[in-house]
Amino acid sequence: MEIKMINENKKQFLDLLLLADESESMIDKYLERGELFALYDNELRSVCVVTRESCDICELKNIATYEKWHGMGYGSKLIQYIGAFYKDKYKTMIVGTGDVPSMMQFYGKNGFHLSHRIHNFFTDNYDHPMFENGVQLVDMVYLKKEL
Repeated sequence: MEIKMINENKKQFLDLLLLADESESMIDKYLERGELFALYDNELRSVCVVTRESCDICELKNIATYEKWHGMGYGSKLIQYIGAFYKDKYKTMIVGTGDVPSMMQFYGKNGFHLSHRIHNFFTDNYDHPMFENGVQLVDMVYLKKEL
């Protein structure tokens, strides 16, 4: 397994990024200013994008794994890697997600805990209703992890 930081042609990963964020225009808002990491295990399995939000906070903006590789630990490996990568640069990593039990469980298992909530984020910022595991996304739930 290998994790690489991607500095050029980040849009080549758009198909995978769209699995975690259905809006290309929303992805465009953070992709170029963020650092993109790609996890390979013979072939591409997962990607994530991390942005600088302040002098001591970074944000995991997008993390996605191809569906056929779900549940095999690739997302967790990426989170472990970026946590170690950024621990000397930032104090805290935050991530925003929909209020869906499977996502809350995934992030909780990876050391994140509840920070705050932005009401109506998904209904205010996307031009169509968004669903995850049959649950309509309304509020953005922010979680944080001390690095």
